[in-house]
Amino acid sequence: MALQIKNNKGILEIEGDLNAQNSNSLKNYFNEVIQQSNFITLSLNKITAIDKPAFNTIISLYKNALSKNKVFYIIGKENKKVSNIFAAENANFLLKSTIA
Repeated sequence: MALQIKNNKGILEIEGDLNAQNSNSLKNYFNEVIQQSNFITLSLNKITAIDKPAFNTIISLYKNALSKNKVFYIIGKENKKVSNIFAAENANFLLKSTIA
């Protein structure tokens, strides 16, 4: 499935396969959003596949947001494909279930 990025009421919803070939699209989109917003939520609930380079891109986005004093949430704890790679990389603490 092709990667789609949708802005749903301020939540960036990522749908499809997130991999090394298309993670640059996410990075470019994110760089535009980070200039305009202090609060960013990235939803990975609809990711159908994710690889290690794509995981590294998400971590890079997270670090970039923090370095610019932005609030950055990653939703996707319920998605087993996402939670498995985050757990394998000892980064499961970054995943949230929902935003309260």
